[in-house]
Amino acid sequence: MRCHQRSRANQLTPTALPEVKRLADFDLAGRTYIVTGGAQGLGIALAEGLVEAGGKVYCLDRLEEPGQYWHEAKSRVVPEWGGGLEYRQVDVTDTDNLNSVIAGIAEENQGIHGLIASAGVQQVTPAIEYAVEDVRKMLDVNYTGVFMAASAVARQMIRYKCRGSICAIASISGNIANPGLLTPVYNSSKAAVIQLCRNLAMEWAEHGIRVNSLSPGHLMTPMVRKNFEEEPHLEKLWKSQIMMGRLGDPSDFKGPALFLLSNASAFVTGADLVVDGGRTAW
Repeated sequence: MRCHQRSRANQLTPTALPEVKRLADFDLAGRTYIVTGGAQGLGIALAEGLVEAGGKVYCLDRLEEPGQYWHEAKSRVVPEWGGGLEYRQVDVTDTDNLNSVIAGIAEENQGIHGLIASAGVQQVTPAIEYAVEDVRKMLDVNYTGVFMAASAVARQMIRYKCRGSICAIASISGNIANPGLLTPVYNSSKAAVIQLCRNLAMEWAEHGIRVNSLSPGHLMTPMVRKNFEEEPHLEKLWKSQIMMGRLGDPSDFKGPALFLLSNASAFVTGADLVVDGGRTAW
């Protein structure tokens, strides 16, 4: 879909009424999206949700080859739905390459319609033991990587006159300190992402670009499995803190992400959508 083309709806005459389509606001057919951190875990789950809605999705990740879950998602693509799934090896901390790859995707598709910035890392370390190098490394991915990915995509959206949506994956840890898990830098990086999205929403609204954050609660991902290996008591503790009595599954976030990337959220920007099974509502 060329972004600068007039929509079909704007060309209708009174006698040429549009065909009513079920849940049309969630339809992503003909649109192109980027998901960083899309090789595995939450990233590929969210990417698959966009593909199921008809979007063409490029997953960007630092891995040379995507993980098993990406290949499984690729095998489930239904061409008749109009979507597609592609992979590009990109480290979000390599800004020059990130900009180049995103510009290439935009040129290939004559635009980009949105981004899910999902790349992130975590490190469990007491605050007084944190090395400055580790702080910089985490912020470089979790904050600067999100900022640079969003800027690179917005630059192409503006260039090709694409109205659309950017969603950064934050966390409930950006609003609360999780007992039992000592991750001061991770938590503060996610707080920074939430505030970043508010500022980008303000700055890019004039271009028709909405920017929101999605804050998951505790969910089972490769990163969380590592937490449980290091801190075996955490799984029981976290489940006891969640109203629904279970951890989230990456698939639980496909719907919320699709909402934020689609026209269904056309009047939503500068917001933080919390999806945590009731964890922060006690």
